[in-house]
Amino acid sequence: MRVRESGNDRGNGKGSGPRRSLLELAPLELDCMNTLWPMGEATVREIRDQLAPRRSRAYTTIMTIMDRLARKGVVERRKVGRAYSYRANLSVEEARTHALGQVVENFFGGSTEALLEQLGDRAVTLRASRPRVEAAQPPSESAVAAPAEPERPAAARLDTALL
Repeated sequence: MRVRESGNDRGNGKGSGPRRSLLELAPLELDCMNTLWPMGEATVREIRDQLAPRRSRAYTTIMTIMDRLARKGVVERRKVGRAYSYRANLSVEEARTHALGQVVENFFGGSTEALLEQLGDRAVTLRASRPRVEAAQPPSESAVAAPAEPERPAAARLDTALL
């Protein structure tokens, strides 16, 4: 299921429908989603425990965030015993594609070429300012054994991602 735009929340950002854009998620909401996606389905306690090493928060704080995400339609929940179990309504790939589409539309007037030009001008700066998390992790067996895929031009990768 994808994040939908409902007619009652266009323009003013208010309404009872799901969020119009993943870019509108608060940082802790996005942290909870980034924790939930690899887990598939999880309770508030499981999400809180996974978040704790990098962002320690009270159980009730995470419960409130997950309740908000459910009301926005970003996650669905079901009762399991006394707790709720949460599952994302869209995959991380769908979320990234949606967010990137919003960036292209809102910041670059719908032009992927303008985004690519910006990225080309800033690629070295972006790489230098953000350390790669993957570099700290040992490569997996599949990554070592699998042959490298030929590099496609940035425009082809972006156009594919936005489809």
